[in-house]
Amino acid sequence: YVGSHIRPRVQVPDKWHWPVGVSLSTEIGFQSSQYSDQTWSLEIRPIIDKQLNQFYISVNPTLGIGLNGHGDHAPSFEPNVKASYAIHKVALGLEYYGSVGQVDEIPAISQQNHAIFVAADLDVDPRWEINFGPGWGLTKATDAFVFKVIIGRRIDWKKMRKH
Repeated sequence: YVGSHIRPRVQVPDKWHWPVGVSLSTEIGFQSSQYSDQTWSLEIRPIIDKQLNQFYISVNPTLGIGLNGHGDHAPSFEPNVKASYAIHKVALGLEYYGSVGQVDEIPAISQQNHAIFVAADLDVDPRWEINFGPGWGLTKATDAFVFKVIIGRRIDWKKMRKH
């Protein structure tokens, strides 16, 4: 167990007919001190994505902010990219997760975190997000192997207000 996060997200409405999806996610969460010296963190995650039939791609130029722990609290640049292809109710794809470093002092690439995951998304119910898969570190500073499982519950606040 690494930690838990809450991620409220707002998005440009589909009725605006933008050529790409645009949303903003703000994630606050806890990570075990074995995983990070920043046990509480905040992410500001712009999301630019596009669904083309079964193909999906997203780019997240994320800023991460440590809320406690050791050291400086300057935001770090943590880019993420995802590409997947859906077959029935399973989307298989590649995901990249990076942590380049604090924006005011970018370390050498060997000290940055970069990982590639082979991941699956299960579309079992629109209320749930289920994502999992193995990942491999691309630098010495990154964990060599990680298996991730993300289980999320989507809440439609419009429906909640009606009840």
